Amino acid sequence: MNIIGRKKEQQILQDCLDSNKSEFLVVYGRRRVGKTFMIKEFFDNRFSFYATGVENVNMKNELSFFYDSLIEYGSADKSPIKTWREAFSRLKSLLKNDSVARDPLSGKRIIFLDELPWMDTPRSDFKPSLDHFWNSYASAEKDIVLIVCGSATSWIIGNILTDRGGFYNRITRQIHLMPFTLGECERFFMANELKISREDIVSAYMIFGGIPYYLGLFSRRMSLAQNVDALVFDESGPLHYEYKRLFNSLFKNSEKHYQIIETLAKRRSGLMRTEIINDTGIADGTLLTKALSELEQCGFIRKYINFAKSKTCAYFQIIDPFVLFSITFTENKKLSSWTKYIRTPSYNSWSGLAYELVCLNHVDKIKNALGISGVESSEYAWRSEHSSPGAQIDLLIDRMDNVINICEMKHTTNNFEITKEYRASLERKLDVFQNETKTKKALHLTMICSNGLKHEGLDSIVVNEIDGDELFD
Repeated sequence: MNIIGRKKEQQILQDCLDSNKSEFLVVYGRRRVGKTFMIKEFFDNRFSFYATGVENVNMKNELSFFYDSLIEYGSADKSPIKTWREAFSRLKSLLKNDSVARDPLSGKRIIFLDELPWMDTPRSDFKPSLDHFWNSYASAEKDIVLIVCGSATSWIIGNILTDRGGFYNRITRQIHLMPFTLGECERFFMANELKISREDIVSAYMIFGGIPYYLGLFSRRMSLAQNVDALVFDESGPLHYEYKRLFNSLFKNSEKHYQIIETLAKRRSGLMRTEIINDTGIADGTLLTKALSELEQCGFIRKYINFAKSKTCAYFQIIDPFVLFSITFTENKKLSSWTKYIRTPSYNSWSGLAYELVCLNHVDKIKNALGISGVESSEYAWRSEHSSPGAQIDLLIDRMDNVINICEMKHTTNNFEITKEYRASLERKLDVFQNETKTKKALHLTMICSNGLKHEGLDSIVVNEIDGDELFD
């Protein structure tokens, strides 16, 4: 198998094969994150049946593609299919055939239905037919592994995972496939024989996130900056229009999603729901709730609580690096060349903000570096409501062992230096936080610096130091 990382996910797939009952596995995650690749590689394409939905076609065409797959896998019935009920009935007949392909070790019959949300066209009988296929036949067979997969995460969650109808309590296992970590990105580049430094891997993550499909487009003959130009800024580049395709392929009526995302991009630290309503003009109600939930489920934004506030005082913040990069630099035609931009002073400002996203997506690595992975904790952000000038903490780790790690994240090409002025601002931030929150816990200032911290006598305020390499572990 050529799967990079994904150890927990591969164990779930293996558990499905080792099980003594039929399994209904749901795999979901952001577009381009590698769901189909992982499943096909793990099972070495040895499926009893495989079919994939097709984007933006009607029910008749979806059934036609499903019919083609049935014929390919050995269905003897060549008559046309008019309904999904007929399609799944024919799949049932195919699976009963003694010659149907089985996993060579477990003997399981593996069915893989890819891009499931696209199969569910308007006014079709797809969902009840799948429900009937599983509940009336497959679940009782003991040796079937049904895998359904889709990038439209909100559809998967709403129609399968949280369904209160036929699928209620029927799903046996699920995998939410996340983007690569920095360490997995490094192994991915090595496997593809692409020579790239850790510093450039971090920079690549700041632009593309840990999305395998994007990283797999890199040319070995080009530098990182040249790859960014060729992939994103060149009008013929494969990712030049990816931002628009991303939302249009995931959400029906995606205008509200665009509005929310582009509004959040103007406030990197996030906005409260009331602020989103005021800035976008979207009315408060179920449509806004649904759009925010869908963006969060797809991994484009995070919902976080302001420390010492109630859960109703939640903020929404973009955490997908590629989405933020696209809005900042390509959607408004702000730049024509990344190669030229990285030589400008404003690059340093952007990279500092982008590095914070890298850290927010690697909180588990930060905990490991602090030696607190086994300590119960919660992550928050915080904004001062009374101080002038304001104070803000983008990541704090509130621990059950009576400590709060106040995290400062800095991206530099050399060791980060704590100047007298910066030390004073840090001391003030800690004082304001303690005074406003009234916390009695010990505050441990934690510097997370991409190239380490310069030690020159002004860093005694720092309790914990984490360098960029520790985010790869």
